[in-house]
Amino acid sequence: MIRPMRQADAPDVLALLSWMDDAPEREVFAPDAREADELRVECEDRVCLVAEGEDGEVRAYCGLAPFRDGLVLEGPLGTGELRALLARAVERSDGLPIYAFSARDNLAVREVLEEAGFTPMHTTDFYTARVPALARFARVPEGYTSVEALLPDAYRALYRASEDGWAGRLEWTDAEIGAHFARDDVRLVALLRGEKPVGFAELELNPEAARADLTYLAVHPAERGQGLGRVLLALAAAEAAAHPEIRDLRARAHDHARAARALYTHAGMTHCRSVVTYLRDDTEGEV
Repeated sequence: MIRPMRQADAPDVLALLSWMDDAPEREVFAPDAREADELRVECEDRVCLVAEGEDGEVRAYCGLAPFRDGLVLEGPLGTGELRALLARAVERSDGLPIYAFSARDNLAVREVLEEAGFTPMHTTDFYTARVPALARFARVPEGYTSVEALLPDAYRALYRASEDGWAGRLEWTDAEIGAHFARDDVRLVALLRGEKPVGFAELELNPEAARADLTYLAVHPAERGQGLGRVLLALAAAEAAAHPEIRDLRARAHDHARAARALYTHAGMTHCRSVVTYLRDDTEGEV
């Protein structure tokens, strides 16, 4: 039976999340919470559905949360009626675009998504390495200087020039950019040639996971081919190394980002996971 999630279902849904955590090939986008009270709060004001077995136990979970211009799918997760659960979630989407994320090796969920009209957009590969192994190469080349902040206009210009697919922050106000980089878990390392910014690396620190995530690495197109990507990667690792609780640096690259993928591989980073991004958009073609 497919029904809305109840507060009393939290322990069963947490068991499903733990089941997912135990095997990388089961990974889907899912709630962050791993405590019952936190899960109940996280699921408030969302569409949260479960598939209940004959014994009354929750066998599968699926949810919808606001994301970008539409919604993001949580799940489907579990061993229950995934197709029926996903169909019910799509019915509750009000026709908005729905994004979904699944481990590349999660073939069962990917099959269900594609049967339901979700189209794969791209695959994101993740790479990891120990921080000291990368930080030992941290050197600022002659003729360049490194800084820990950029003016908002300089940040936007470099962000805009560096990757056609980057658009999310171009509409941020100066105040929003300032607030982002004022966060305790965010760090920026930028390279200047003279007074001109030519590249930056952006980090998010995750002490609980003993990890730093390289969220962006940008080199201006006119400055490429000089090894500045490797320089920025090493400088970012050095920044992470300033925090003793951080042991690993993780980076990501979409399947079209060949230069980034080559950079991470040549720097000795190890491929650790692949995630496929899906989209179901019933509004395409509407005027």
